[in-house]
Amino acid sequence: MTNDLTLPQNEIIVGEQLYSETISIILASAQQELRVFDQDLSRGGFHSKKNSELLQRFLNTNPNSRLTIILQGTEFLKKECPRLTNLLQVYGHKITIYETNQSVKHAKDCFIVADSQHYIKRIHIDQTRFKYGLSEVATTNTLNTRFNELLEETQDTVTATTLGL
Repeated sequence: MTNDLTLPQNEIIVGEQLYSETISIILASAQQELRVFDQDLSRGGFHSKKNSELLQRFLNTNPNSRLTIILQGTEFLKKECPRLTNLLQVYGHKITIYETNQSVKHAKDCFIVADSQHYIKRIHIDQTRFKYGLSEVATTNTLNTRFNELLEETQDTVTATTLGL
């Protein structure tokens, strides 16, 4: 994957638009595994057509691809991300979306790790500062450890359908 942006890697970058564009680069770089931790997916363009198409391509390309998302809140996903919800319906065997329990609702950063090599990390949800790196195994190892710890603090999974009588 080529980096179409001329942004410095592993340095603090500021800007909401740059953040969204860099997320697209990370999503496009994924071949087998994407791990996402976010407050609610309201920032970064997860509801955009472009990122939905990137996720669909990721899920279609490799039969073993896997998308795991941990959210602190799911209302934005349910109300504002119909494309992602549709992907969950079609690729439910490859996508798992979790909601955290109360013990980690205080976490204010968010990050994406692609194939344990590429990452983007927003330093604080209320600020537009972030770092990213391509082929950064040391940083992604740290983020994967954090992701596994957050995964232990999940309470519910999100489904694409509502069950009822």
